[in-house]
Amino acid sequence: MTNTKYSKHFLMNKDTVIDYVKDNINYFKRDASLEADEIGDGNINYVFVVRDKASGKSIVVKQADTLLRSSGRPFDTHRNKIEAEILATEGELAPGSVPKIYDYNETMCALTMEDISDYKNLRKELMKGKIFPKLADEITDFMVDTMLPTTDLVMDRHEKKKKVQLFTNVDCCDITEDLVLTEPYYNYKNQNIITEGEEDFVIKNLYQNEHLKAEVGKLRNNYMNNAQALIHGDLHTGSIFINDKGLKVIDPEFAFYGPIGYDTGNVIGNLFFAWANKLVTEPENTEFLKWIEDAIRDVYDLLIYKFNKKFDECVKFPLYSKEFKKSYIDSIMSDTIGYAGTEIIRRTVGDSKVIEVTSVKDHEKRIKLDELLVNVGIQFILSRSNYRNGTDVVEVFKEAAKK
Repeated sequence: MTNTKYSKHFLMNKDTVIDYVKDNINYFKRDASLEADEIGDGNINYVFVVRDKASGKSIVVKQADTLLRSSGRPFDTHRNKIEAEILATEGELAPGSVPKIYDYNETMCALTMEDISDYKNLRKELMKGKIFPKLADEITDFMVDTMLPTTDLVMDRHEKKKKVQLFTNVDCCDITEDLVLTEPYYNYKNQNIITEGEEDFVIKNLYQNEHLKAEVGKLRNNYMNNAQALIHGDLHTGSIFINDKGLKVIDPEFAFYGPIGYDTGNVIGNLFFAWANKLVTEPENTEFLKWIEDAIRDVYDLLIYKFNKKFDECVKFPLYSKEFKKSYIDSIMSDTIGYAGTEIIRRTVGDSKVIEVTSVKDHEKRIKLDELLVNVGIQFILSRSNYRNGTDVVEVFKEAAKK
């Protein structure tokens, strides 16, 4: 880049980002009058929307700083390059399912991409009780189409090893290894946030549950060492934006080569938050409760069906036989339920919660919600290899809710 204004990284604001777009991005008319807002609500990056005042045409600029936004500690800016690379890959494998990338500036650690403000945050829409009949089909298409083709089963093994290096994501993986796969069971940083009155429940069922901790240890080790596929790494309902036309998946800064089941499990685990919240706060909303139950069941069953179909289409190496395929997909689905369990537990007792939990202000209902979620999460982790279909999975929740 020839413009010396951007030869060294600096953190932009809503004024300087306008200059940056004018100087570097060929998107607006040269004489366009631009305005910008900072819309980031996360802990990590800064996100600006830049728009033409006259036409309303807009783009988004997402910048990584050298310091973590939430705490100010040093944080590797390589995460934004990873995000640019994975969005480009996912855009090829699942066209239209992620924002379009216009530019990535390595010096400024700035990613310029499509503004998807026509789409709404799925977590917030589910909290409103909205129903999306195509959700299960669309999100399973995205997961299967973007992950299986990035495995050794499909990719050239040498090229895949290069990709593993490119997507090595030390700082973001470190967050997951601690917040998701350690601290809810071993609170060594004293960061867990436990609802008053649940302290003994958490100590007994999580901190002192040695069998559970051993199984979580297996999932943790798998997360850290199984470079199976290029995964999003933080695929919850807040990273999925949706409308009647379809969905867009955003914010893959946690992407790396890891176990497929981590992504699929995060999707399923977060759908259970929507179900649990409405069950506790709006039990009379039977239409939504029936739909969310069906959606979770369908996500699980469609994953099995679509992984089988995609495998038959893409995997040609003769050693990967039908017997291998069954074992491979069974392993993915076991991981799926195990990581659904760790996601459910960490969002309930850890320090990074979800609105479905924190919005429940009635103390008695909150206790009921928390214990329901933790009990379901524990059962998922301990019995993760026992489920054969989506009905088996949703029955765990329904039985726990009865108690």
